Order: sequence, then C-alpha cells, then structure tokens
Amino acid sequence: MSDIDPKNLIRIAHENGETAVAQPLDLGARVRELRKARDWTLEQAAQQAGLARSTLSKIENGQMSPTYDALKKLAVGLEISVPQLFTPPSKGQVNGRMAVTRTGEETEQITTTYEHALLASSLTSKKMLPYRARVRARKLEDFDGWVRHDGEEFLYVLTGQVRLYTEFYEPVELRRGESAYYDAAMGHNVVSISQEDATILWVTSLV
Repeated sequence: MSDIDPKNLIRIAHENGETAVAQPLDLGARVRELRKARDWTLEQAAQQAGLARSTLSKIENGQMSPTYDALKKLAVGLEISVPQLFTPPSKGQVNGRMAVTRTGEETEQITTTYEHALLASSLTSKKMLPYRARVRARKLEDFDGWVRHDGEEFLYVLTGQVRLYTEFYEPVELRRGESAYYDAAMGHNVVSISQEDATILWVTSLV
C-alpha cells in the first residue's frame, strides 16, 4: 500500500473523475448510455423492455427508428419517462448511476495516521468522496500540520471514540453514533482516544 497523505485523497478523486467526456446526443447513443449506466447487457435490457435483442441492438446502432410503442417499452424498462430518452443528462451525469462496494472490495490507502478504505471508487465524476477510516493517530503531534482541502466534510463515528481538532474551535470528543459536519478548508485532524483504533465514516464533498 502506498503512503498517501489524507488530503491527497481529494486530489486523487478529482483526477479519477476527469475521464468523463460528453457524448453527442442521439437516441441510439442515449439508450446505450442508459443501459450501460445500469451495467446491463443487451439481452438484459431487451428483456426488461420487452423487446427483441436484435431490435434493441438496431436502435442503439441507429439502424432502426423505434415506434412510439417501442419507446414506451424502453422507458418503462429503463424506469424513466419517454421525454427523458431525448433529454441530455444534467451536467453530463447519467440517470441511475450506482456503485456497490462489498466487504473486502474497498480500495485501501494507508498512512501513518489513518488507514483509508475508499468506497464507490469505480464511479468517476462523483460529487462526494465516501471512505471509511481506521484512526491510528493518538495525539495531534502525530500529524505534520493541519489537513485542509476544498469542500465540506461529514464525519460519523462507527466504533470507539475520537477527538476532532479544528483550527477555529475547541477540540470535540465524539463517541460511536455521533457525528460532525464542518468546512474542510478549515484545518482539521482526528485522533483516536479509545484503547483501540477508532473507525469512522468520512464523506467529503468534491467541489
């Protein structure tokens, strides 16, 4: 595992999100985009819509102009309205994006102060960066200065007890089930004050 500073996770998330490229909007490309966003094969999508696989393939490749009845079946199968088939996704986002992270599938980054397990790492252009962290630090001096980055941050204690240090507030102690929401541009660090390492869920906005 590479030794990556916690604040660099934000940079990594932005770099991973720069691969999205806007596609020209046409019905075939739009249907294909919606199908792939759901991770469906042609066969699966055709079955959902009640269409023949060959028919759906021709629609996606621009070889067939679907009837209104076929459009309605497509919309029902994709769980959207008919107008949404012809409407470009807002800000380049695809409707229905989802990522499931199973236990053991997290992308791990270990530092001297935290062990991060990145969640939903397969999604690009995210608006949030969710990750679970095991807090190894025991005192403020374990850090090389404040962590600061753009956006806002939500912290939720999963196990143990932590002390949240911030640049402009007195330290706050948080137990399991307690949380804090703060401006991430303000210097901040978290240490475990439990006998064992505490674990927390962090969600950082990507702006």
